[in-house]
Amino acid sequence: MNANYKNWVPNGMITALSAGTAILGAGTAALMCAKITPNVKKVLVGTAGTGALVCGAMTAWSVYAHSKFSYDGKRQLSKEIVEGTAEYVTLPEGGIGLDVGCGSGALTIACAKRNPQGRMVGIDRWGKEYASFSQQLCEDNSDAEGVNNTEFHQGDACKLDFPDEYFDAVTSNYVYHNITGVNKQDLLRETLRVLKKGGTFAIHDIMSKARYGDMQQFVNELYNDGYEVVELIDTTNGMFMTKVEAKVLGLSGSSLLVGRK
Repeated sequence: MNANYKNWVPNGMITALSAGTAILGAGTAALMCAKITPNVKKVLVGTAGTGALVCGAMTAWSVYAHSKFSYDGKRQLSKEIVEGTAEYVTLPEGGIGLDVGCGSGALTIACAKRNPQGRMVGIDRWGKEYASFSQQLCEDNSDAEGVNNTEFHQGDACKLDFPDEYFDAVTSNYVYHNITGVNKQDLLRETLRVLKKGGTFAIHDIMSKARYGDMQQFVNELYNDGYEVVELIDTTNGMFMTKVEAKVLGLSGSSLLVGRK
């Protein structure tokens, strides 16, 4: 059995957009042949035609993005990002790491593979934005990869159900930008709250100023709080993807916040 990490662009989304494009296209054609008042026809055809074009463009983008993110495709961008982020996660002998928003378990498992001397805990609220992701899927993927130092639980990134300085490492990948109504730097601090002194962290997300505010100031604040190492790495400069690729895929501003507490 092979692991199934799904795709960041769900198949259902492509199916729905394709169906919408076909329906709007057929409706436009039907309206063009309909015997109705010319002015009314012009408005209806224009509206339906514009909808078909927009829906078609969204379908084309979704198919393109799906191919880029696919674990089975040629580009395998998701895999590159997951494995690249995992490289920054280090556990001591018997240590425990946390993956916030583990989704299908890809990052949790990648970190566990790199740290067989410890174990990784993945948490997620599953069943919201990505209904095909679940705790069972994560456990099945871990089994498929032959990894036995993982565990998965329901959890909330906004309020982690763990005491201060509980984990030896914390990580996350493209999670916090999806959480609305919450200050993103507060989310980072909540994740770092459960990290032990001396522990490592690697958090990857779309850390644009519009979403996260001044991240360089945040880095300085962590240093002032006594963190040993803090680095903000642009991952769209060829590390994981090019700037053009990031822009097309809606990932501009992607950065890794890494270091040691």
